[in-house]
Order: sequence, then C-alpha cells, then structure tokens
Amino acid sequence: MKKRKPKISDKKLRGEWAEMRFMVRAAEHGLHVSKPWGEMQSYDFIVGSPNCFVSVQVKSTTAELDNGYVCCVRGAHKSYAAGSFDFLAAYVVFEDVWYIIPGEEIQGKGCLTLYPNSKKAKYEKYREAWDLLRRTEFNGEIKACAEEFPLECDDACQVGALLDFRRSLDSQIEFAGD
Repeated sequence: MKKRKPKISDKKLRGEWAEMRFMVRAAEHGLHVSKPWGEMQSYDFIVGSPNCFVSVQVKSTTAELDNGYVCCVRGAHKSYAAGSFDFLAAYVVFEDVWYIIPGEEIQGKGCLTLYPNSKKAKYEKYREAWDLLRRTEFNGEIKACAEEFPLECDDACQVGALLDFRRSLDSQIEFAGD
C-alpha cells in the first residue's frame, strides 16, 4: 500500500499548493509560466512564449472513488463556460500525477473521474501530457474577447467618464513627501 501524503484540508490552501506544484512541474518540462494578477480570471496561468500562449486552469483532487479520483472542474459552483481556458491541469495528489486536458474535453462537466492506475481510462491519453502546452508556432488565428460597454453614451462620454474616474483615484493617492 502506498504511503499517503498529508492532506491539506483547507480547499483554498490546497489550491494554492497545487498551483505551486504546477509551476514547478511546468518549469521542469521547460515551459514558461506566468501568473495573471488578481483572482478574477477563469484561468490560473498563462503558459508559453509571445504569439504562442495558452491559458491553464489548475485543479487538484484527493477524493477517492473506487479505483479513481473525482476532480471537480467547476468555477463558482457551476461548469466553466466554453472558452474559459485552453487546458485543465488536474493534479491527483496521492498519485503525484498530472493530467493536461484540453478545455473542450470538459465542457459542461462539473466533475470528472481520473483513473491513474488504468491504462484504458478515458483521460489516460492526457496523463503527463505536458507537450500539449507547448505551442511551437503561431497559426495566424487571433482570438480575442472584449467587454461590451453600455450604449448609453457615445465615445466622448465614455472617455470623459474614464478621465473623471482617473482624477478621483489620483486625488485619493497620497504621494511621499506631500
């Protein structure tokens, strides 16, 4: 029987720990990893080089079920929307195994079951598939998304509102020596 690693019972701490493990393992595979500022993105990391970036959502599991492990792949208690990230990096803690799964494979799913000890399991082809995160060439396709602004006012109105907001922020900042 395998010796079990200690559990990190707090889910937030375990998530942060899994993210650190992801950064280390990705670096061991020669991948360049960047962490977006803040926590409001639908992904945890950007992996790659200029013109060749992919977004990655990291999840971990210690939840055993029969011969596998259940990994929840939800954000804010609901399935991720299509295009939320390019890849899911799912870490099976007790087996020290990563699954690098394309985002399309988990669309609409709340959980998936990973079977690290079965060669015939559905997600086995993604086990330790770090090369999927390596985009070697830019295919010319540019994907972008943008927030829509309310149509209540024209461009000049929006620019004016942004300038007013900036001035209000500037007035709240105390500079050293003032």
